[in-house]
Amino acid sequence: MWGSLVAFQVWDLTTPVQIRAFPLNIEHKMPAKLKKAKSAGRFGARYGRSVRAKLVKVETKQRKKQKCPYCKKLGIKRLSSGIWKCPRCDRKFASDTYYLNE
Repeated sequence: MWGSLVAFQVWDLTTPVQIRAFPLNIEHKMPAKLKKAKSAGRFGARYGRSVRAKLVKVETKQRKKQKCPYCKKLGIKRLSSGIWKCPRCDRKFASDTYYLNE
């Protein structure tokens, strides 16, 4: 019963056997990691490329030094969404959410 289910392979030792080997002078390198996309790299592959690109554009503009519309000095701080304060002239005012109107 078992003899009919088992298949045997007969090797002919007179025929040459082809052996494949890698050349020794080629180095296998691991692929390099991709660089993260600026400040949006914290999200990894989530939310899509265009959404992350828009976020990077807004955040880079937001983090630039803003000029006070009253005393014309750099260094305006954003207190919350659309509320800004100048530490030099001590004025608090409203403007755009992420960066000042010019």
